[in-house]
Amino acid sequence: FGKSGQMMNHFMILAVLLPLRTCYTSYSQQESDVFPVTYLNVSKDLGLQRLLVEWDVVKSAHDAELAMSFEIQVCRIDEATIVRTEFHNVTLDKLGKPLHWTWDSDIPLECMSHAVRIRGKAEASKIWSNWSLWETVPGLDTSNRSGPQIFPKKEFLAEGSDITFCCIGGKGQAIKKFFVSPTVDVFKRTNNQVRLLTVENLSHDKGSTIHFYCYDEDGRLHQAAFFVGKPPDTPKDFSCHTQDMRRVTCTWREGETYLYGRNAPQYTLSKTSSPKMALCKASCSSEQCSCSWDIGQQRIWNVTVTVENPLGKKNATDVFDVNHRMYPTAPFQVWEDCTDTEITLHWNYENNEIELFCQTEVVQPDGKVELHNSSVAHSKRVTVRGLQPYTAYTARVRCAAATHFWRWSEWSQALTTRTKEGIPSGKLDIWREITPVLGGRNVTLFWKQTPSFQANGKIISYEVTWEKIEDGSTPESISFSAVYNSTRILIDNHSYRISIMAKNNVHFSLPSVLIISRATDNSTEELKEGQVNGTDDGIFISWEPRSIYDSYIIDWCNFPRLQPCDLQWKRFGPNISSAVISSAAFVPGVRYKFCIYGSVANRTSLLEKKIGYLRELPPHVDPIVRKVDLTYNSVTLSWDSYLTNESETGFVRGYHVYMSPIQGNCNLKGSKKYILSDESELCKYTIENPEEKRYTVKHLMPNTKYKIAVKAFTGGGETPIVYFRYIDTPYNSNILYFVFLVVILPTLVAAICHWKMKWVKESCCPVIPSPNESKVLSFKEFKIDSEKVLKINDCLPDVLAVDSDAEAQKLHPVTWSSLSSTPSEDKTDDHNSSWIYPSENVVRDFPPTPTPQTHTCFENFAYSSPLEAESDPHHIPETLEAGKTNQAVMLYQPQCYLDIFHEDAASATREIAERKNSLRYISQTDVHCPGERF
Repeated sequence: FGKSGQMMNHFMILAVLLPLRTCYTSYSQQESDVFPVTYLNVSKDLGLQRLLVEWDVVKSAHDAELAMSFEIQVCRIDEATIVRTEFHNVTLDKLGKPLHWTWDSDIPLECMSHAVRIRGKAEASKIWSNWSLWETVPGLDTSNRSGPQIFPKKEFLAEGSDITFCCIGGKGQAIKKFFVSPTVDVFKRTNNQVRLLTVENLSHDKGSTIHFYCYDEDGRLHQAAFFVGKPPDTPKDFSCHTQDMRRVTCTWREGETYLYGRNAPQYTLSKTSSPKMALCKASCSSEQCSCSWDIGQQRIWNVTVTVENPLGKKNATDVFDVNHRMYPTAPFQVWEDCTDTEITLHWNYENNEIELFCQTEVVQPDGKVELHNSSVAHSKRVTVRGLQPYTAYTARVRCAAATHFWRWSEWSQALTTRTKEGIPSGKLDIWREITPVLGGRNVTLFWKQTPSFQANGKIISYEVTWEKIEDGSTPESISFSAVYNSTRILIDNHSYRISIMAKNNVHFSLPSVLIISRATDNSTEELKEGQVNGTDDGIFISWEPRSIYDSYIIDWCNFPRLQPCDLQWKRFGPNISSAVISSAAFVPGVRYKFCIYGSVANRTSLLEKKIGYLRELPPHVDPIVRKVDLTYNSVTLSWDSYLTNESETGFVRGYHVYMSPIQGNCNLKGSKKYILSDESELCKYTIENPEEKRYTVKHLMPNTKYKIAVKAFTGGGETPIVYFRYIDTPYNSNILYFVFLVVILPTLVAAICHWKMKWVKESCCPVIPSPNESKVLSFKEFKIDSEKVLKINDCLPDVLAVDSDAEAQKLHPVTWSSLSSTPSEDKTDDHNSSWIYPSENVVRDFPPTPTPQTHTCFENFAYSSPLEAESDPHHIPETLEAGKTNQAVMLYQPQCYLDIFHEDAASATREIAERKNSLRYISQTDVHCPGERF
């Protein structure tokens, strides 16, 4: 049991120690995979503003040839910021060489101190080594300086670059101000001792030199000037050639660097194999540079041109065989021989030992260029054929190597020459104008050269020949100088054949023939003139084609208002039936007349006439209104016929009538509104018939003043309205009649009625007064209750009428008591009071008269009115007449008063009652009588 216990303890110890050994082994292995930096050195290249970093790791890493990664950080001490972090991968070798890395600073290294640190790891490992210590490269900000300084110290700056400048103050001194002139866009950073200015995208636009100024707090100044330019470009179009096989010249184009004088680009031409040995000195003019040297017997060359300025260096190389770079000099002493259709050019050139072939350039009169090559080498002449007679040509020559063509020489000086004259080709274009005269006709002939006619020389004269066709008489002819293009001849009424030829120093042209037909006495109907329209390009004319004609001619006058009118004509083929006639002489507002002729076998016939304008203008004058007929609601205008002669500026298309009331706007029915330039409004009527000379404007207002104008218009419009005619419409008589009947007449009647109100009232509606209100009853003696009592002797009636003969007998004779003594007699006013006599016929019918009785009656003057006996057709009372038998009397019904205080009152009452049924009272308002009143 003891041994076994010991073994158990032994296993337990092993079980504990084994994991510990494993952990230790793993930790040792990790420690062995980390390779710290053992060496670090940092330096600076101020010319390149570059940090140079060198470091190394343990030797075992080299021995293992490990692939390692290094993390490198750059820090600016003053700013305490990491300005650059970069990972650098490298595979180590067993030679144990140190590792290198460079970094270009974006600010001058003099401005601030920079520090670098590095750490590394094997690429297979995830564990980085510890950082190395910071290795510092001090800037001048830590030096013992006495005043401010500006960096960098370089003198030239490249255009388009971004550069940071700094100003460092003296020891213990702060920078007060740091600026640049001329002013450019800058970004500023600053601390007490160092100020930075970053200029972006440097440009020479504001000057090729910029200046920086720096002031410290003591006012001390430091300034620096920099030139802004461009590094040189690679020489363009660099090539070398020879003109005589003894000397080579190389040429190229230089670029702009904006640096001049001693800073301008410097060119060096040398063999590529010996760059320091210059072959020649370059010279430049107008951006073109060249350099030449003698080649001796060497034929193959490899040369390089180098261009350098303070901002950089560029070069270009050319390898060539001199035999293949032949560039001849330009031919000289060029002269010519020529005929009417050919030119032969001759020339010389300097090096006759070199085999050349040449090319000739011929410029036609129309500017067309033709090139002609010589087919024979060494030939110093070329013939150009197929030219036009008496035509000027310009020619020049150039040559090139016949064996190894490389480049044409420069052109020789241009030579202008003219071919000789030839026979005129083609025919003249001729026309005529015929005017009948006594005993014959005047024929004016015109001629001109057409594009198909070639004079082939200088025309010296024109030959005109005419002959009678019928009898074959001897032709007549006349010659005119070349300055003439027309003539006039007199012929009779027979048919004539006329021909015209042009002549130069060589010969005549072919004749142009025109046949004038025989004049006839038959009067032909005058052709009606059609109207044509102008376009932007001229005047458009069309005609009806006829198959019998082989051509058409249109003639017109450029100046129709002048004499001579400058007659022009133009020919057209048989298949053409319209054309646009254009002329520089055409002006707007002038009427042009065109005659269209058909031609067959040189005979012409007038087919149509046309008139038209390039552009119509408004008429010069307005129509003259001769007559104006007015009613209360219309006006009729009549004007003279408008002149339509050739002086008119357009075809009158119609008329416009403008009208408006003086006060207010116009809104007449059937019109259109027209606004004048002063914003006033008119009514506008359009008459589209130019033959119309009368127009009626309706719907006017009576008693209103209007202004009116009549304008003629053409295709070019009308002139502005300047003058108006003024009219006044009369009153409306119908309205006056109506007003008279409806207003004035009733008003007049009412006024008369009002004036005669009392009479009308008394005539139509008399007022019957109450007896109680009568002045007659104004006494106080008798009253019964409230009624007044009238005494009988106060009443004197006018007339008493009775209805029966019996009553008449009772009343005859009537005895009136004391009437003559009453005051009423004096007041009757031409009334005769009183006695009542019955008419004769009434008396005849009366029965015997009873005993007379006495009755008392009264007269009431308020009832005294004329009565007309005939007014009542149904009842004609019998009247008692005084003096005349058939005379109308005034009827009156008396009112009888019976004195009830007398004894015989009762008997009287009974008698009155009996008569009540037989007596009738006639109101004086019932009838009217024009007769006498009693």
